[in-house]
Amino acid sequence: MTFPSPRGGGLRLPRPPFAAVLALAILAMAALWAVAAPSSHAEDGNGSYAVSQGQALFQKGCASCHGLNSEGSPQGPSLIGVGAAAVDFQVATGRMPLGRPGPEAERGKPKYNQTEIDQLSAYVASLAPGPERPVVDTSQGNVVAGGQLFRLNCAQCHNAAGAGGALTYGKYAPELKPSTAVQVVEAMRTGPENMPVFGPGQLNAQQATDIAAYVVTVTKSQDPGGHGIGRLGPVPEGIVIWTVGIGAVIAFTFWIGARS
Repeated sequence: MTFPSPRGGGLRLPRPPFAAVLALAILAMAALWAVAAPSSHAEDGNGSYAVSQGQALFQKGCASCHGLNSEGSPQGPSLIGVGAAAVDFQVATGRMPLGRPGPEAERGKPKYNQTEIDQLSAYVASLAPGPERPVVDTSQGNVVAGGQLFRLNCAQCHNAAGAGGALTYGKYAPELKPSTAVQVVEAMRTGPENMPVFGPGQLNAQQATDIAAYVVTVTKSQDPGGHGIGRLGPVPEGIVIWTVGIGAVIAFTFWIGARS
């Protein structure tokens, strides 16, 4: 069937109502949004939930020292800008919440589980940019290179074997044996207590992984040759030789003389 031309005054096709066209356009946009947005929306929801839960935990267990808005107080420093890495290190090692005041916070049993620690980290990270919690794969680390870097940058305080050592005014560099690879890198990036900050400008990601691999290797290895004597180096080993070994020889000599 053909229709006469409109110019000849014939039949005109009816135009669809504007409201119907608008409704169809809105439905099409809604369908596209439903397909494209769920994943990002879920991520935002999970992130917001972690932040809100972390804020509730912070208000309950941390705000008395660090302030209601993490702005700090005479009892504790501001946490704005410290990042998730600092929170994860301090809380996962049991240093925070602080058990008792002293020259420095001592390592202890964590008071929060890992989920709660992640939520606290998410809340503090939401306040301002800061070092993120690192991902460390020690299988990709070079233990030899890590040992060289550790002896150059860390052994002066922590001992070449990570056994720790004394500092001034009652402070100390802690033993590294209980530390995980992630905690080693977190400490380098955030500089807890008396430790300086080793940012990416001083030690890049690969070098930090190398150091973590060395620390895990040297602190978790056994002592097949006998007692490690704290792995404090040649001085205590020499003391043991002279006091115990030479002493035993002298005592044995006197015993032989007394017998004869």
